Amino acid sequence: MKKIAILVYGLLLLGCTTQKEDRELVEKILANEQFDEVKNRALAVVKTGFNAGDGYGEVWIRDYNTFIELSAEVFDAKDLEENLLVFFRLQGEDGNIIDGFIPKEKAEIVEGGYEYIYSDLEPDYCGHKNTVETDHESSLVQAVYKYIMKTGNKRFLEVKVGDATVAERLEKSMQFLLDKRWSDKFGLIYGATTADWGDVQHTHPWGVYITEDTHYCVDIYDNAMMLIALDNMIELIPETKGEWQKVRDDITQNTMKYLWDGENQKFIPHVYLDKSPYPDDFNENEIYYHGGTSVAIEAGLLTKEQIKISLDKMIKNVKASGAGSIGLTMYPPYPDWAFENKGMYSYGYQNGGDWTWFGGRMIQQLVKNGIIQEAYDQLLPMTDRVVKNDGFYEWYTVDNKPEGSGTFRGSAGVLYTAILQLEDWANSQNN
Repeated sequence: MKKIAILVYGLLLLGCTTQKEDRELVEKILANEQFDEVKNRALAVVKTGFNAGDGYGEVWIRDYNTFIELSAEVFDAKDLEENLLVFFRLQGEDGNIIDGFIPKEKAEIVEGGYEYIYSDLEPDYCGHKNTVETDHESSLVQAVYKYIMKTGNKRFLEVKVGDATVAERLEKSMQFLLDKRWSDKFGLIYGATTADWGDVQHTHPWGVYITEDTHYCVDIYDNAMMLIALDNMIELIPETKGEWQKVRDDITQNTMKYLWDGENQKFIPHVYLDKSPYPDDFNENEIYYHGGTSVAIEAGLLTKEQIKISLDKMIKNVKASGAGSIGLTMYPPYPDWAFENKGMYSYGYQNGGDWTWFGGRMIQQLVKNGIIQEAYDQLLPMTDRVVKNDGFYEWYTVDNKPEGSGTFRGSAGVLYTAILQLEDWANSQNN
């Protein structure tokens, strides 16, 4: 009986300690003036347009997907809808979705540059497709889902674009991935060899188009993005469940079968359809992908225990590299020789640059999984540098120096959402 009494007392004491810690965390979150400043800055940035940032002329679907909810705070729903419709008007006959669109008069046609895509359905814009990446179709499905959840306008699915409705075109975009980007060997979708979620392949000085030198592989980011898209599509269009649920379940199973390294509790960077382009003495599996892991968590692939292990690895990588946040794309980065594109040097751009655009997504998943203290702690370096550097920069160097566009709307979008999630949690503890 005495042992039982001691155990009960210990549990009560632990409960009181936890409640006290939660109360302190609630007060910190709700009293954080920097959060209000970052939210206001995010709203101000997104008011100025829909292109990715001041260094870009295009509206990119992979970016728009991450700030469409923020845009809904300051734009009429019709404006958001129109952008989505442009992507559908420029959709390929095979179902593929363009990477981005730009006004026709601003499209610069240069030798070796973008190959622009036109359609009779779209009078004002042309598009282009980065063929080495496989997330455009998934990003559009996710963006439509967020738009409908935010505005409640489910009738958007019935809008006709040419001879097909938006709902039919969503399904057609998913079918494209099965028809044109499907590996029967692995039961997963594939793309070119890129750095984690990046859209620059290892061959070619630019690296945005598939070439005869492309090495195809399956990776965690592309397949996790498709899983999220399938969940979104099935929820929006329940009648598709009969056909697509099995596809979703098979991808889930095969992702963990082929891409999850259980011994090291991490995702394998690439599993190649043929063979690796890298020399035998280069152990690619030493690289830990931060971005793809974050999206995998969003897709529901990891348990809470695995999420905590993943976060611990990310924090360890940040300390080892000297980076500013868990937005660190990967650690260690690929060697300088691994990519022909000169911007993909070690810790440069997508090869180990520190991107709030993905770090903020990890924060969102921590909050969703109830890992609140860590979410708050890891968010602070990201919000702090927004204020310090007076902008939402595209990426940061390993020593935390800002690079790229200072009005990167994707970063603004994910930070805004992450802060709202933390504040919602804190307010729920007061009820």
